[in-house]
Amino acid sequence: MNAFHDLHHAATPLVLPNAWDHASGAALAAAGFAAIGTTSLGVAAAHGLADGEGRTREPTIALARSLASLPCLLTVDLEAGFSDDPAEVAGLAATVAEAGAAGINLEDGRDNRALADPGRQSELIAAVKQRAPELFVNARTDTYWLGIDARPGPTLARLERYVAAGADGVFVPGVLSPGDLRAVAAGVPAPLNVLAVPGLPPLADLAALGVRRVSTGSLLFRAALHAAVEVAEAVRDGGQLPREVPGYAEIQRLSASPGS
Repeated sequence: MNAFHDLHHAATPLVLPNAWDHASGAALAAAGFAAIGTTSLGVAAAHGLADGEGRTREPTIALARSLASLPCLLTVDLEAGFSDDPAEVAGLAATVAEAGAAGINLEDGRDNRALADPGRQSELIAAVKQRAPELFVNARTDTYWLGIDARPGPTLARLERYVAAGADGVFVPGVLSPGDLRAVAAGVPAPLNVLAVPGLPPLADLAALGVRRVSTGSLLFRAALHAAVEVAEAVRDGGQLPREVPGYAEIQRLSASPGS
C-alpha cells in the first residue's frame, strides 16, 4: 500500500484541499498539507470555460505536471474522463500518473444533469486500473449532488460496482445527513470521501461516522475570488485593506522554492 493509500486509513480523516494553479498548490503544500487535489471548476473558470463539459483536458494535464513537483502528494480531478472510450480514459489516467500524480477522481455525473450507466462507468474504472494500477482511483457518484436517487440504497448499488471494478475509494459529494453518511460509509468496502460544504458535520463527527477523506472541491477557489473582489472594493471605496496577506517576497519564494 502506497503513501496516498495510507492517508485514507489514518485515525483522522484526510483533509484534501484543492488547488487551481501552481501558486495555490505551492501555498497549500507550504501550509503542511500532506496531499492536495485539483478542482475542475477552478481549472475551467481560470480558462474562461464552464465546468463539467469535458473541455479542460489539456489544462488539467498541464496543471498536473505543474503541481506534481511540489513536496506533497497529488490527486487530479479528471471529471468524467473527457471521453466515453475506456482506452482513452485509461490513457489520460496513465498520463497524469506518469506526470507524478498519486490518484485521480473519476465521476459518473454527465453534463451536470444526468448519471452515467453504472456498467459503463465500471468499464472506465477497470480500464484505468489495468493501465495504471498504482493510481488511487476515487470513484465519485453524483446521486446526491444532482439529486438523482439521493438515498443510501441506490448510491451504494453504484459504489459497490465501482469498487468491484477496482476503485480504491469512493466520493459522494452532497451527502450531509449523519444517518446517510453512516449508512454509505458502512455499506461500501472502500474509504468514503465527502465534500466540505455548509451543513457538513465537523471533522471529528465525520470520523465517528466512518468518513475517511474530506475534499474542499471548488471552495478555496471561490473563497479566493470573493476575497479578491472584497479587497478591490476596499481600494475603490476607501475601506480597510487586510494586513495579514502574503507579501510579494513570500510568493516569490513559494514559486522559486525547490520542488515548486
